[in-house]
Amino acid sequence: MKDARPIIETVGLVKQFGGRRQLLSRSPVVHAVNDVSLRVRDGETFAIVGESGCGKSTLGRLLIRLLDPTGGDVIYKGRNLASLSVTEMRRLRRELQIVFQDPFASLNPRMSVADIVGEPIWLHETAGKKERREKVLDIFRTVGLRPDMADRFPHEFSGGQRQRIGIARALAGEPKLILGDEPVSALDVSIQAQIVNLLEELKERLDLTLIIVAHDLAVIRHMSDRVAVMYLGEVVELAETDDLFETPLHPYSQALLDAIPVPSPRARSAQAPVRGDVPSPTNPPKACRFHTRCPHAQPICSEVRPVLERADEGGRQVACHFWREIQAAGSSARAPIAASANFETRLALYRARQTGGAAPLKQP
Repeated sequence: MKDARPIIETVGLVKQFGGRRQLLSRSPVVHAVNDVSLRVRDGETFAIVGESGCGKSTLGRLLIRLLDPTGGDVIYKGRNLASLSVTEMRRLRRELQIVFQDPFASLNPRMSVADIVGEPIWLHETAGKKERREKVLDIFRTVGLRPDMADRFPHEFSGGQRQRIGIARALAGEPKLILGDEPVSALDVSIQAQIVNLLEELKERLDLTLIIVAHDLAVIRHMSDRVAVMYLGEVVELAETDDLFETPLHPYSQALLDAIPVPSPRARSAQAPVRGDVPSPTNPPKACRFHTRCPHAQPICSEVRPVLERADEGGRQVACHFWREIQAAGSSARAPIAASANFETRLALYRARQTGGAAPLKQP
């Protein structure tokens, strides 16, 4: 990383779908992203992970304004993307690019790959007509494709080659930040490794910032610097990659890591199982959204929403009322924590603060 300054950040970001008036009623509101605030440092690889349906892809698209937020702000290099006009956003678009999950669906089947990769160059006028072809061929070489493939059509390529074309199209605008929306999940394992290595090489060579949306934790651990763990539209833990994988603090982070397959049944974790299914985003649980499945849930978890709080000097953050108790339990941290008298006291203090302005609660 070049420095610790954020290249992009969100403040209270919210995205809801639905809620439109129909003939006799309104369509249900889907709470896809709820009050997300985070910073992506310039030059880092930042990962967003979680189960399918947790809102990670929606968050990624909000970051580069492929979707407009319902509330909150996205700040890129000091500019609020939500306040930019269509013309201003189009000028800025070349710096914010995306590599889509499905390399076949994201490529126009009626265009040659040379035209697909050259379209951003034409749109942003970064090269003349004569130079455009040579620039396209240079980009092909950069992503590991032969120049003589340029006049073929997408269906004539393998899945891995099509994803390289998608990366080439993203590079054509000379971006500063690239969002990879599950960029390797549709590929074979051997091809996944090639694409991951290509992205890492391009990041170093072209001085890029990468945001990777994924559910494959092995990929995340290999290539990311920091990880944001999402559950049902909210970030529940934000940590350096090594810290997260070695000592996950949030119960949901622990459940994700314990779901990684192991070669021997004897090596399975003793963590208390996560109960039930993911709640519907049209009617998410109140307060802590994970409390309906959490083995450590206490009464306060259904009454007061935990916010991200600093967990160490390195900037790690976690949104859990009892992460300290879970961490203090040591080797037994992944079994349900025992109830203690201070839980009810803590709940009373939170209620008093909400209604009467009591002094802020001091965590033990």
